Amino acid sequence: MHIYVNGRNIEITDAIKAYVKEKIGKVATHYDQIQGIEVVLSVIKNPAATGKHVAEVSCKMNTGVVRCEEAAESMYASIDLLADKLDRQVKKFKDKALGSDKSSIRLDNKEQTAAETVEE
Repeated sequence: MHIYVNGRNIEITDAIKAYVKEKIGKVATHYDQIQGIEVVLSVIKNPAATGKHVAEVSCKMNTGVVRCEEAAESMYASIDLLADKLDRQVKKFKDKALGSDKSSIRLDNKEQTAAETVEE
């Protein structure tokens, strides 16, 4: 899995790149179907804007793409918020992908109750 870090209106330093790879890299431990993660960090230069530091991520998986975006007053804060949000979304995506066969649980439960009533 590769993590690509790009910048808009900002120069990406080694410290920011290492911080992004540390925070976003933890997401890969939750789901092994991740093919690549692309992070775009940008700064809004409008003095009237709030949340000037924006972090966006696109997480490509075998079956789809998870995308999220966060903005904050500092770049490190926006990366932290983004990592938490991506973590929640990937866990939700994984649960949906793995938990799609719930009908067998219901049928097993009905068969057990039917067997219990026959024995009585």
